[in-house]
Amino acid sequence: MGRYDFTPLRVREATKRLFDNHKISVMPPWYHAVSDTPPAQTLTRPVMRAPRVKGHKKPSRMFQPMPIVYPEDKLRSEFFGDHPWELARPRVILENDGKDGEKWDWSRIVQPGKKLDGESVVQRQMYLIEHSNLTKEAAYDQARREFYHYRHLEDVERRIAKEEALYTGAYFGKGALEVGMGLEDGAYENWKAWAAKQIEESKQARAQLYSGPVEQSVSELDEDEMDEALDEVQEAIPATENGQDALGGIPMHP
Repeated sequence: MGRYDFTPLRVREATKRLFDNHKISVMPPWYHAVSDTPPAQTLTRPVMRAPRVKGHKKPSRMFQPMPIVYPEDKLRSEFFGDHPWELARPRVILENDGKDGEKWDWSRIVQPGKKLDGESVVQRQMYLIEHSNLTKEAAYDQARREFYHYRHLEDVERRIAKEEALYTGAYFGKGALEVGMGLEDGAYENWKAWAAKQIEESKQARAQLYSGPVEQSVSELDEDEMDEALDEVQEAIPATENGQDALGGIPMHP
């Protein structure tokens, strides 16, 4: 009693009672459809509730699915923990019929139609553990050696192909590393300009603390006005023929 809520299943009966008691004047459009096709089950998902015992908390993880763990999961974690940059390599996960894994023979690490990657090392390690009676560490070392060997051959093949293309007149643009370095250099130059501007502004702010704000008024004079202004002040300028008039002091005799 009170463990299940059947109110949603009794909507049809409740609606019929409302109509019979003249609470509603028209039946809803869905009434006949629910009457003709009643629910197939009493409850689509039974509500499982633990008995309430005083002093015990209600379980909160009852409907959580059980964890699904495979033996390869830990091997993948170890390999990609040692080789994190392998996760940055592009991978193709498209399969033709979904049964590509059944066609591979992991007695060797290189498989036809599959690019060499970290998953190859994991599957090769599992094969060595199951069929060669090797320990996990020994199988891991052997799979890694094979992986490094074939990855080195791929690098050599790629360099030779590039040299042959350059010899026949091919042109290659900047690589990913060169593009990244160029972006870093541009960001550094922008930062240098910003830092120089900030230093200059801070110097001007410190200078204004002692001398006050400096108002600069720029007036442009033509040549005649400039000559006239120089003639007016020339007599008061030291180190000229007329010298400078004495403005004070005491008379002295040689």
